[in-house]
Amino acid sequence: MQIANSKIGPAQEMQLNYAFPLPQAAVPIAGSLEHFPVRRIYCVGRNYVEHAQEMGFDTREPPFFFCKPADAVVPVMPGTVGRVAFPPRTENLQHEVELVVAIGRSGSSIPLDQAAAHIFGYAVGFDMTRRDLQFALRDQGCPWELGKAFDQSAPLGPIHRLSETGLLEQGAIWLKVNGQSRQSSNIAKLTWSVPEVIGNLSEYFTLAPGDLIFTGTPAGVGKVTPGDVLVGGIDGLGELSIVLV
Repeated sequence: MQIANSKIGPAQEMQLNYAFPLPQAAVPIAGSLEHFPVRRIYCVGRNYVEHAQEMGFDTREPPFFFCKPADAVVPVMPGTVGRVAFPPRTENLQHEVELVVAIGRSGSSIPLDQAAAHIFGYAVGFDMTRRDLQFALRDQGCPWELGKAFDQSAPLGPIHRLSETGLLEQGAIWLKVNGQSRQSSNIAKLTWSVPEVIGNLSEYFTLAPGDLIFTGTPAGVGKVTPGDVLVGGIDGLGELSIVLV
């Protein structure tokens, strides 16, 4: 019996007729009419010492990763307040402000001295977390998806091109809730630097244009409720503002 080759090449893929249109998740690029199409979202866990300690971990551990779906992104333009739906099935939604790295060049097993060449730009992001579900799943030895990968769990400001910001190795990172300071640190305090994160992650996945990496949050994470206004920022990248509805 002859078995047909079912592999679809790029030329054939262009001819496929899909059953329905599928929207492309995308984030505005600062100072441009262009948008950054989102392919995958990777997140680094416990990448600031103080945050690891408040989560109950005291030692520097190898970086570990989890994912969010691309359509978890809520793009928010400067000067506007994004509306983010309060998720169901949680009594403890928490905020995490993070430096987000946008990837613009493919690569795997990327050497540290070449990591910068794969960076398209940076943005301010919030890794919204159903902490009660995350902890319950963690304690059962189960994956975190229900606590991390829900709808609208990744509000994101515009992406600033690397050519405009230069390499970001230090700068204040902060978040306020209803005008009250919750998180305040510096991205220089990342346990694993951006090049180290890119290098390590690329040993497990082939990174590609359109990937986003949430690099971890500093200490001070806390509970938020419907009606709360969250404003976070990073030096050189402006502010990200949302209201929970």
